[in-house]
Amino acid sequence: MDLPTFSTRASDNNDTYSTLNDTAPTSVSNTSTSSNGNGSEHPNAITEEHTQTIDPNAIILAEALTDKTISWQIHNCKIIKKTVTQDLPLPFLYHYDSLSDAVKQTHPLTPALLASFNTPMTPNDAAQLIGIEQGLISSPWHVKVIGSLVVFSEALQLAVRLHWTNTGKETQQVYVKEAADAIITAFKDWQFFGRVDVLYKNDKQTLISIDEQDSSAQTPSPESLLTIDANGEYQLLLATHALAVITKLEADKVDLPWFDKAILERLD
Repeated sequence: MDLPTFSTRASDNNDTYSTLNDTAPTSVSNTSTSSNGNGSEHPNAITEEHTQTIDPNAIILAEALTDKTISWQIHNCKIIKKTVTQDLPLPFLYHYDSLSDAVKQTHPLTPALLASFNTPMTPNDAAQLIGIEQGLISSPWHVKVIGSLVVFSEALQLAVRLHWTNTGKETQQVYVKEAADAIITAFKDWQFFGRVDVLYKNDKQTLISIDEQDSSAQTPSPESLLTIDANGEYQLLLATHALAVITKLEADKVDLPWFDKAILERLD
């Protein structure tokens, strides 16, 4: 069966391939809504499909994204927020733990130092509190980079926008001399996180997502299934299904080198 592809030219309804961008979806034709539990509704969210069987020809979103036989490409990998600095304070305990054993032996913890364990301060302030030379406490690099990318398949007419970072904490502390080395070190174990947006233009084949709780079940419950309708704009994936996609990607990430390559190239 021949599948239509993402067009690189404007079509009759002016829908162009430029929809593969990183702006948040603003509107979706034939918008679906879902309740957030307090009576309000979220537009642009894909809603749950209450069917009891899965079309054997359907595309399962998380499985497709980790299928190495599909010609996936990365588009618009970019940095949204970047922090690489040595100027942020840390709790005193971090500074003290970074000291050599020899310095700790000559400057053991006192009640006054213990009282300051969780007090944020700079390395110089910590050195002054301990009573040692400033150079004896290393100044770590604080690294936090948040970015996004779009992975897409022309054959499936499917694009998924994902978000990535080096840490779920405010920053990651890296003890190296150069900022460039700090970034490389911080991204040895980067991760996907957050929202997932889906752009699906193939009205010839059903696209389905299965939520995390039932992803391993042979017969998922009807409530765990989402049918993602073909649409000319990005649709926000419901939270449980976004988590299922991210969990599957993280589990198989080592076998999906195109993600790692695109992100590391963007950091250079």
